[in-house]
Amino acid sequence: MSLIKFLTSKTFFKNLLLAVVASVVLVFFALKWLKFSTNHGDFETVPELKGKSVDVAKIELEDNNLVMQVQDSANYNPNYPKYSVIEQSPKSGEKVKENRKIYLTLNPSGYRKILVPSLKERTYRQARPTLQALGFKIGKITYVDNIAKDQVLDLRFEGKSINEGTQLPKTSKIDLVLGNGKRPSSN
Repeated sequence: MSLIKFLTSKTFFKNLLLAVVASVVLVFFALKWLKFSTNHGDFETVPELKGKSVDVAKIELEDNNLVMQVQDSANYNPNYPKYSVIEQSPKSGEKVKENRKIYLTLNPSGYRKILVPSLKERTYRQARPTLQALGFKIGKITYVDNIAKDQVLDLRFEGKSINEGTQLPKTSKIDLVLGNGKRPSSN
């Protein structure tokens, strides 16, 4: 039998029709199964979690069939309570599938601690930007008799003298004792 006769025979058309019908039925059932197994069209709305504690966030996510995943804590933000959510991904109001992980960034309990640099015997002009760049604040400035004008003679935190390497929370106020350019009087 030649190829042209076979392609125009009733047997070929019957088999072709059966193959098309079988493919349509198979695709129909595959799509129905996918719609059922993936919950197609069923979404959960991500709640607003910023500013809420971890416990409250967990309850709200469970109520919405979502899963909490704590990423990490960020830099301390004094505008939010300790251990509260300061960022979330995906954002609130977005539609997501059930059991989707919602990534949370928490506010730590306070500013991280930073090492105090070696500033003794440096000028105030050098010490001020160094402290500010590290996140410290300049507190009270006291002048004492010393021939080196504006030279840092001592660093103090809450009235106590501190040395280089001391760890203090970021944004701490450091008081400076500077020389006033006068010779110390010899009594």
